[in-house]
Amino acid sequence: MDLTYTEEEEEFRARLREWLGQVLPGLGPKPDPNDWPGRRTYDMGWQRRLYEAGYAGLHWPVDAGGKGATPTQHLIFLEETERAGAPYVGANFVGLLHAGPTIAAEGTPEQKQQWLPPILSGDEVWCQGFSEPDAGSDLAALRTKAVRDGDEYIITGSKIWTSHAEVADWCELLVRTDPEAPKHRGISWLAMPMDAPGVTIRPLRTLAGSTEFAEMFLDEVRVPVANRVGAENDGWRVTMVTLSFERGTAFVGEVVACRRTLVALATEARKNGRWDDPSLRRRLALLSAEFAALWRLTQWNVSESEATGGVPGIGGSVFKLRYSHARQELYDTAAEVLGAGALDLDHEWVLDRLSSLSYTIAAGTSQIQQNIIAERILGLPKGR
Repeated sequence: MDLTYTEEEEEFRARLREWLGQVLPGLGPKPDPNDWPGRRTYDMGWQRRLYEAGYAGLHWPVDAGGKGATPTQHLIFLEETERAGAPYVGANFVGLLHAGPTIAAEGTPEQKQQWLPPILSGDEVWCQGFSEPDAGSDLAALRTKAVRDGDEYIITGSKIWTSHAEVADWCELLVRTDPEAPKHRGISWLAMPMDAPGVTIRPLRTLAGSTEFAEMFLDEVRVPVANRVGAENDGWRVTMVTLSFERGTAFVGEVVACRRTLVALATEARKNGRWDDPSLRRRLALLSAEFAALWRLTQWNVSESEATGGVPGIGGSVFKLRYSHARQELYDTAAEVLGAGALDLDHEWVLDRLSSLSYTIAAGTSQIQQNIIAERILGLPKGR
């Protein structure tokens, strides 16, 4: 992997930096964190600006509505937007980072035409309906059933941890279409309209007090068979594509954000006198090296995904495992820097510390990632 930048890439960086300098001052303040309709409007407004400027779906394939940019240009985009303090994907992270790339890789031409342009233009928001209350970390144990009725599926069941369901237009939904098949082989991947009759949303309040997650109850919801991505009962394979994006490239921008937080922690420690503690300085130095290494791993994963048709490989599990723990270590260190201020629930770092606790669970628990690494990378036998 060549980590140097070409003249063309540096020109791309300069143009992007200039555009960000022009557009960000007029963006306006962020809405209240608990104002989800307001957050949707704000986030989708930013997505629309990206779309009109030609930066939406920068690294997506051209036939999926993207620009077909190189992995390096994609990483430059993430570096520059994060350093400039631009909004991230926000309320539509499922559409932009999970569902959209999955449809681009697995969908029919008609499905791509229907769903991808509204994702890129900021017109439609997606949520994820994978996890279930009784399945735990065993995603394949899902029990939400879909019974074929002509050209429709009738869906009954429930989902949990459905991110941004309150403001979503579509849901990437896993259902069991063959209850007699082995659990990994009787699953299908559907796109479900959230305004369909029979869909009920119940927000869940997190430790930090926000409600970005929800329970979702499905009572004989009808979804067209045409909304199935992939073949019937082949949903587990399609899901692995989704999870490869979720684990392999979805956290890319957050690595840059964590590196920026590290600089802010060092600055704050110098201000409040905690910089004199050699133990704290050592922790900050180790975290700096950790996130530098994670950024290099990110570059490798993104480059590999481009070389293999745009779908990240299982190396994403290595990244997800280490990043989840490094993020928790980062905000534990932030609490040390803040001292008594670590009890202030209005402080951004305190809220980030609370949310960091979920990272070893979200997108597949650390134990699941360890199993994947052991079995698929190291070739170890399956555990009993």
